[in-house]
Amino acid sequence: MAKKLVKRRKIKLLPCFIVLLILGGLSFGVYYFLRLPILNLIVENTTYLNDDYILELAGVKNYPSFWLSSTKDMEKKLEESPYITQADVKREFFHVLVIDIEENKPIFINYTNQTVVFSNQEEVPIEEEVDLFRVPRLINYVPDNKYQSFIDGMTNIKQDILGKISDIEYQPNDYDKDRFLLYMDDGNMVYLTLTKFNMINYYNDVLSQLENRKGILYLDSGNHFQIME
Repeated sequence: MAKKLVKRRKIKLLPCFIVLLILGGLSFGVYYFLRLPILNLIVENTTYLNDDYILELAGVKNYPSFWLSSTKDMEKKLEESPYITQADVKREFFHVLVIDIEENKPIFINYTNQTVVFSNQEEVPIEEEVDLFRVPRLINYVPDNKYQSFIDGMTNIKQDILGKISDIEYQPNDYDKDRFLLYMDDGNMVYLTLTKFNMINYYNDVLSQLENRKGILYLDSGNHFQIME
């Protein structure tokens, strides 16, 4: 019986080596591309919050991978902060990450219960406060039936005026149970009542007429200015 001859094919090593080299190069290239870090971080639309706080919260302070970092995870982490209402994280060309923040507006610090009060009615304990904004301090107790109206009034104060108020004291008298006294950073004092709380927004206009004199501005009734001795 004749034996069958089996032809053995010679494996050409060079083409195989080239194919493996190409595949290895592609794999390394993809790996290197995915591991490229964020090259620039931009934080937009913040007034109170500093960039370090935002970047730390989003988990990108150490410039991690541009492609492997989830923008949805970053947004979720940022929106867990009581100081942030909404966050939008976008990738842009040249490995730039843009973080757009909508802040929750703090309107005053309530020293009676040690909280920071925000425009959305949320209150955060002072021990959790981030040292990044300047807002007035409510220094005494406001009755529950006045407190909500007080928050509403504070929410409607313009930002530039809010920053000029140092302390706020609830100071009712026999004629007005809605009366508050505002201590201004410039040394003036202003009386307001809850129904006229928005009058404080005209403080800069009134200030320009005072000729640098210091005193008490009565905006609760009469709209007159009493010069300090």
